[in-house]
Amino acid sequence: MAFRVCLFFILSCLLLVPETTMAQEMKRVSIVVEGARRVSETDENFVCATLDWWPHDKCNYEQCPWGYSSVINMDLTRPLLSKAIKAFKPLRIRIGGSLQDQVTYDVGNLKTPCRPFGKMNSGLFGFSKGCLHMKRWDELNSFLTATGAVVTFGLNALRGRHKLRGKAWGGAWDHVNTQDFINYTVSKGYAIDSWEFGNELAGSGVGASVSAELYGKDMIVLKDVINKVYKDSRLTKPKLVAPGGFYEKQWYTKLLQISGPGVIDVVTHHMYNLGSGNDPALVKKIMDPSFLSKVSETFKDVNQTIQEHGPWASPWVGESGGAYNSGGRHVSDTFIDSFWYLDQLGMSSRLNTKVYCRQTLVGGFYGLLEKGTFVPNPDYYSALLWHRLMGKGVLAVHTDGPPQLRVYAHCSKGRAGVTLLLINLSNQSDFTVSVSNGINVVLNAEPKKKKSLLDTLKKPFSWIGSKASDGYLNREEYHLTPENRELRSKTMMLNGKPLKPTATGDIPSLEPVIRGVNSPINVLPLSMAFIVLPNFDASACS
Repeated sequence: MAFRVCLFFILSCLLLVPETTMAQEMKRVSIVVEGARRVSETDENFVCATLDWWPHDKCNYEQCPWGYSSVINMDLTRPLLSKAIKAFKPLRIRIGGSLQDQVTYDVGNLKTPCRPFGKMNSGLFGFSKGCLHMKRWDELNSFLTATGAVVTFGLNALRGRHKLRGKAWGGAWDHVNTQDFINYTVSKGYAIDSWEFGNELAGSGVGASVSAELYGKDMIVLKDVINKVYKDSRLTKPKLVAPGGFYEKQWYTKLLQISGPGVIDVVTHHMYNLGSGNDPALVKKIMDPSFLSKVSETFKDVNQTIQEHGPWASPWVGESGGAYNSGGRHVSDTFIDSFWYLDQLGMSSRLNTKVYCRQTLVGGFYGLLEKGTFVPNPDYYSALLWHRLMGKGVLAVHTDGPPQLRVYAHCSKGRAGVTLLLINLSNQSDFTVSVSNGINVVLNAEPKKKKSLLDTLKKPFSWIGSKASDGYLNREEYHLTPENRELRSKTMMLNGKPLKPTATGDIPSLEPVIRGVNSPINVLPLSMAFIVLPNFDASACS
């Protein structure tokens, strides 16, 4: 019996994740999932990615990682780009970024020529104002409709204003060009899920700032514009989203108080908790559980401000790329970034965030897709797995494991049961996990006599939760590791197989390993795993 158990674990390690080493230490961990109630609930399309305005000559730290990935110049005809978006069925896309408050829309009675962004020392972020031609807007909407994307569009909140002192801008917002643009969009029948107002103008701002008093009054004007334009339209009236800035309690509070009840539907804030993209401590921060946990206070504070001053609104992370200034080279575009990214998705959803927008879909080092080729980076597959497996209902989790084992639980998406996300930040501990609902042990860490591992590695069932042909109930496991054990690998392994576009240029199918439901869960060092438990008794997920 002992020999068979040992053989079982050896085979498991070899077949599932060849990269494991014999020096690792095994630890048993108990996890209790409270299945009777949801602690929060996300939007159906929680995972979101951004398209930015940055031109090819946007550079940081002597690197220019944007290429032709701008809203204005990206090649929308590339099959892999459209296939990567379609794989989400659907993906929420936010169009916005630093230059959005310098965008003129080429529609209506413009008094200035429609020119592209250009380098200009006196301009915001070193660039002149730019322009969105309606022909390009038509092309974008044709592409977004074909891919089934859910669209949030960031509007220019500085038009008509003038610079005062420092970063502060004042004067009345000129809404005419925006109203003409929204009118054009509605006349064409383009479906917009939500209109967002301004980018990083809140509080002290980044390149510019606007007072909460002005901003709040502008929200009332914009809400009125949206109500009038969509009044007789068959299109669903979009949500109004704001302010897309870094959270400052006093400013956010006043914004909600000035704008008043029912005006702002979604409160967005941005997060770059890893610091600058050239920080030599970037990797250390990502792998430090105490550092990762610090940002939870921001999620809590944003939620509290909304509950106290604008309970009619929902909290979103409108933009987050981990490291700012285009992300970290050889970090944000590699496997190691998924430790931060998946932890952010887990933590933010547990703390009532409804949508989480990743900076970016394409562009910079933090793109989910590589610029130019559109080949997925590791975080793309992390996002896709989350989107497919983690449902809206978020469950409380308790564990006796160390801080290096991060644990999140959701109702499974589109099926019965619960899905766990297990993130192992330890470089030496191999965790064997038992799971219970607080009343009954659902999954025991002790291995039981069962069929060989080879018998369980059979073709996945399309729906897990019914009995398999051999009479065993099964679960799905998705183990994520880096190729060749290199944490900065550009290739993510799923159950020991590299994830790369197929020979026909398609996104690879994300096939799980099927395991007997009573067999132990094993989480390898420096890995992540989604575990789908179809027979988990969670009344909150019924």
